[in-house]
Amino acid sequence: MTKTRSGDAFMPADEYGRQLPKFSVNLLVRSIAGSLPFYTGVLGATVRYADNDFAAMRLLDWDFMLHADHSYDHHPLSERIQNVKERGAGAELRVLGIEPDEVEKRALAAGSNILHEAKDFPHGWREISVADPDGYVWVLGILLHGGRE
Repeated sequence: MTKTRSGDAFMPADEYGRQLPKFSVNLLVRSIAGSLPFYTGVLGATVRYADNDFAAMRLLDWDFMLHADHSYDHHPLSERIQNVKERGAGAELRVLGIEPDEVEKRALAAGSNILHEAKDFPHGWREISVADPDGYVWVLGILLHGGRE
């Protein structure tokens, strides 16, 4: 793993790993600095920690990670992402509890790639689909008609 950070991470890796839930998401991105404006400004996520190699993010009460491609250069996954134009093809990262109309306003202002605008769907969500700078698709929405979140 190639690291470009100077100094120590926000906590030892094994300590952070023990805090993760049984299911977590780690996205490989071309650039942490290039991704953070989307995650904070469009999705409304908060940064728990970020450097050039890694970012620990929180969206609502859910933690996820971003790793820069270079930090995975010795990992078998590195070969799979070489020359891939858009990441995460065929997968949606779905988050319930985020107002899609507000996301749409922020996405438009940021020039983000909106796959479909905020609208109501037969499955009971009002949602928007928006892609991050690397092509990962996020579907954010709320339940229609007073359903439980």
